[in-house]
Amino acid sequence: MLVRRAILIGLATTMLAGCQTIGQTAPPVAIGTIRIDTGPLAAKGQSATAAEIKPMLERELASLRSARGATLQVTVSGLYLTSYAGGQAATLGNDTLESEAVLVGPDGREIARYPIMSIMAPSFSGAWYRPDINQRRIDALVANNAQWIRRYIGG
Repeated sequence: MLVRRAILIGLATTMLAGCQTIGQTAPPVAIGTIRIDTGPLAAKGQSATAAEIKPMLERELASLRSARGATLQVTVSGLYLTSYAGGQAATLGNDTLESEAVLVGPDGREIARYPIMSIMAPSFSGAWYRPDINQRRIDALVANNAQWIRRYIGG
């Protein structure tokens, strides 16, 4: 019985090996300009946080910039930090940062559009009782979001 299960699992694994659950990343595109828009986040009443996120995301993506090329426009539209105390999330939810990365060619035409939602456990950034825990959670979300943007645009 155990051997039969192992054979079936091996067969299923072999059949699924060619399946992809995520899309292919794009070939690398030269990025000449990076623009970060946190206006939609500020419009939701998070203007102070939006002002913090903009330079953080610019720093995270700065390595993508080259002399000439396409424009990378990133619009940050949502941030949610779940209630977190006592070592677990009070709502059993996750922290999220929503953005959309759009590549615009030198001719003004859209090359690609990537909606991105970074999702992380609130405990990822350390102990809940630290005085800077919310900042650490935002930092982790921004770094994760930038990592996904780099992955999608091939950088």
